[in-house]
Amino acid sequence: MKIDHLGIAVKDLDEASRRFALLLGAEAKGEEEVPTEQVKVRFFEVGESRFELLFPTSKDSTIGKFLEKRGEGIHHVCLRVDDVAAEVERLRAKGFEFVGAAPRPGAGGHKVAFVHPRSAGGILVELSQAPHS
Repeated sequence: MKIDHLGIAVKDLDEASRRFALLLGAEAKGEEEVPTEQVKVRFFEVGESRFELLFPTSKDSTIGKFLEKRGEGIHHVCLRVDDVAAEVERLRAKGFEFVGAAPRPGAGGHKVAFVHPRSAGGILVELSQAPHS
């Protein structure tokens, strides 16, 4: 496993992008809308990992509700795995709970699953398998 990215919830995608471009000394490497999650994602590369700025396309989305309750900040930590279905099975057998369908389609053609924060010490952990795996 490796850290794939940190998901950061933002209220203003363009303003946050300007801040992170200055902070990281680099421009965004891409953007994608994920209709199933009602989110627009803008990517910044940081070494082998990424920061993903998450902007809700609906106030009723998970990110919209997160921003309303907690404000801007880290939403989740994502771990890159070779086989997300096998990891889900392994973790379920150890008593971990998941949020929503696991696995399911994610940004960039990845297969993803989200470990519920109550199973991971208050942290939402995403497991992500690249499309070629």
